[in-house]
Amino acid sequence: MPLLHRGPTIFLTFLTVFVFARGSSAQQPAPAASGARILLLPRRIVSGDRATLAVLDVNGRLTPGVTVNFSNGDRLTTNATGRALFVAPLNPGVIFGSIAGRTGRVATAILSASEAASAAIEIASAPRVASLTDRFEIFGKSFCGDADANQVTIAGQRAVVLASSPAALVVLPPPDLQAGAAAVQVACAKRQSPAFSVTLVGLELEADSSPLKPGEHRELTVQVRGTAAKITLEARNLAPDIAELTGGNPLRAPSGGGAENLVKFEVVGRKNGSFLISIRLVPYMGSPMP
Repeated sequence: MPLLHRGPTIFLTFLTVFVFARGSSAQQPAPAASGARILLLPRRIVSGDRATLAVLDVNGRLTPGVTVNFSNGDRLTTNATGRALFVAPLNPGVIFGSIAGRTGRVATAILSASEAASAAIEIASAPRVASLTDRFEIFGKSFCGDADANQVTIAGQRAVVLASSPAALVVLPPPDLQAGAAAVQVACAKRQSPAFSVTLVGLELEADSSPLKPGEHRELTVQVRGTAAKITLEARNLAPDIAELTGGNPLRAPSGGGAENLVKFEVVGRKNGSFLISIRLVPYMGSPMP
């Protein structure tokens, strides 16, 4: 997930999803609905068909009991797993969802049933490069609208499907994968896609962990592991009153490529306090590669 830097110490905080209704995760206390921050809505849903959305808190935990409002007047509440199953509206077009009490909306396109029809699973678009610890999207046809009915494997290990529709999946890689090329496969209702390849990368932050003083310039260096190719990262300043992110907010920057493959950002202190910078991979989508 995104890298977070909080002075005066460094936290590499990755989005770890806890599914509260399963296994040992059931022993974890559920996060409060008031902490909900991120709505994961499949960017494509299919008219009259089922889909699953998810809500995460600021730490990336699936959050139960959260009300989600849609621009057509529909309203849903996430269940014990932090997700909600719903039926897409019948009329094709665009609909917006939002977390109740929070600003910001998430758009999704409603496709007609004929646009999404397929007897077999088809992968139309997938990331060429994805983070080991961040969610990514897959677009295609004939996925399952119930997230748990999809089986996505990465390098032979089961991934978590956070949100889904027959035309889109939001997937979190399993833990402990190695950086580098990995085979991905999608299955649903006895249908299975051909395997395709995604390059998984790790992001490692290097920075001085001493307190940041007003007016002080501090360089943040991120090393990309798993590829020598140039990729783009986006930094977002989550505490602009404490520090300024040089070059704008948010700010995108390419890595240098090669063996080191570094990306550098700079912050400037405005006042004493803890600053918070989120750094994440910018998705590069394309046709699936074998």
